[in-house]
Amino acid sequence: MNEENRKNVFKYNMSFYYQSTIIYFIVFIIYVVVRGEFVENSFKLITKDPIIYFFAIIVFVSLISLLYNLYKSRHLEIVGDRILFIDRFKTKFFTIDQIDKIKISRPRRRLNNRAFRTVKIKLKNRRRQVLIRPYDYENDEELLNKLHEIKEKLESR
Repeated sequence: MNEENRKNVFKYNMSFYYQSTIIYFIVFIIYVVVRGEFVENSFKLITKDPIIYFFAIIVFVSLISLLYNLYKSRHLEIVGDRILFIDRFKTKFFTIDQIDKIKISRPRRRLNNRAFRTVKIKLKNRRRQVLIRPYDYENDEELLNKLHEIKEKLESR
């Protein structure tokens, strides 16, 4: 893979899944330690507490979703005249010729958070728009710049 193609591959940002799994696990451990009993210099866990099971289920579901998303290995590629949405199971793509218009939301003054920016791509042969949240991908600013370039190409036609 040459340098030009490597710059156009945007991996799905997994930091949310890592952070949530770690936070849920820490809260679970803290609750178990606080709720447990110390009897004769040994720690005895209270297993009849339903909140412990609730926290355990939350940690388990969070861990499963993290592992599933790691396994899926989603990423977005912009190669030549195509935009590809790739994961382990399938690949969806559309060419620049299929795009009717691209609408990139502007950053709002009140909400100076990049997570709320969206890119809507209206395709000629499809009723629903393709919605991309650049913040969901690594190198979100570079992805936004690439989408701006494609938008300028469309407007210059």
